[in-house]
Amino acid sequence: MRITIAGAGSVGFHLAELLSKEDQDITLIDCDGTVLDQARKNLDVMAVQGDICDMKILEQIDVGTVDLFIAVTAFEQSNLLAAILAKRLGAKKTIARISNVKHLEEKPKANYNALGVDLLISPQFLAANEIQRLLKGASFTDLFEFENGKISVVGLTLDSSFPFIGKPISVVRAQPKDFPFRVIALLRKDITVIPNKDTVLQKGDHIYIASHKDSLDSVMQFMGKQLKPIKHVMIIGGTPLALRTAQRIEHTHKVTVVIEDEEVAKSFVEQLENSLVINADANDTDTLNNEGLEHMDAFIALTNNSETNIISSLMAEDSGVNKTIALVENVNYIHISQNIGVDTIINKKLIAANNIFRFVRKGHVEAIASLHGVDAEIIEFVVHDKPILLERPINMLGLPDQSIIAGVVRGQKSYVPAGGFRFKLDDKVIILALPDAISKVEQIFE
Repeated sequence: MRITIAGAGSVGFHLAELLSKEDQDITLIDCDGTVLDQARKNLDVMAVQGDICDMKILEQIDVGTVDLFIAVTAFEQSNLLAAILAKRLGAKKTIARISNVKHLEEKPKANYNALGVDLLISPQFLAANEIQRLLKGASFTDLFEFENGKISVVGLTLDSSFPFIGKPISVVRAQPKDFPFRVIALLRKDITVIPNKDTVLQKGDHIYIASHKDSLDSVMQFMGKQLKPIKHVMIIGGTPLALRTAQRIEHTHKVTVVIEDEEVAKSFVEQLENSLVINADANDTDTLNNEGLEHMDAFIALTNNSETNIISSLMAEDSGVNKTIALVENVNYIHISQNIGVDTIINKKLIAANNIFRFVRKGHVEAIASLHGVDAEIIEFVVHDKPILLERPINMLGLPDQSIIAGVVRGQKSYVPAGGFRFKLDDKVIILALPDAISKVEQIFE
């Protein structure tokens, strides 16, 4: 697959990094020669210096033969123009990163589609979606639902309340329980592991479990935890993402927004319908406590300062807040979130890059998800009419060791299958795989 990435900033570089592991033909365009030198040294890509909207540059890379053109600079107008030009020159599919979420409304989006932009991606919009999804997870650090929750994947950290610390997974599996349950991944410090029956669970491990949506209460009790609903939410920051997040959740939660800038606070008051807006310094512990921090179920730090977001989230944890979410710009922070005490650290650009990444997956892919801090993907494949998929039990399919089947959805039923399970046509198969295993998994489901 020939792919051109226009823009080598955080989104573009991360995309190039992901795609270079996929044995794809990648061209990276940017005006910044220093960034391109770094890409040449670290990634298997062709780097071209120049303006992404320059027709000579687009012709130089033979954009008319490109399967996927992705414009992800920080400049919306350049992205849109470059995508339109690439499409006119023959690129098969185009994606443009935007900052104005109004472009995602039905009429503007249709107009851009007509001009040649196949898909619009807004990091802000996607991040707000991510936060809203995370709030549904309550006591979980992550919650992904496949096929409307017929199979759910949740993340949580093992502490002293877990009754099987120091025991292998085989002991956990042997415990009597009347709900489907499988540990599909384990994050220990910054190492991702696909566990087997001999993997010993340790305090501080962050684990991911596959089960049914209706069984999550039972899963939490089994893990020695309680599932706490989230009603009261405090958001700090006067950013566009803070505003969009508050707008998303203010009719389902009691929301308090703390903003340091008085004028920004006034604009939030005008744009929010059911939220309490406080003009105060989010770094002032006494102020936050006076505004009811200790009574909050969730704390979301969305200022423009990553360190402020992390520190204030830790402060909220110390005050007894059950769930904390911090926005960061530094990608390296993603891998340390569970280790430092913040439930979930998110990065808008990584969310956008991972969302775009699904368009290069092979096989009959229904959905894709990336776990925070985990070097793996969850991919939902559809079983098609391929003999190997329909004639062999799953333990004879040749799935790599660095992958695991989280669940199978068949019509209205779902399964966490054992080795002798056999697929049927149109089954939805949810698989977690480490990067080195993804290509092999895709070959099986192609």
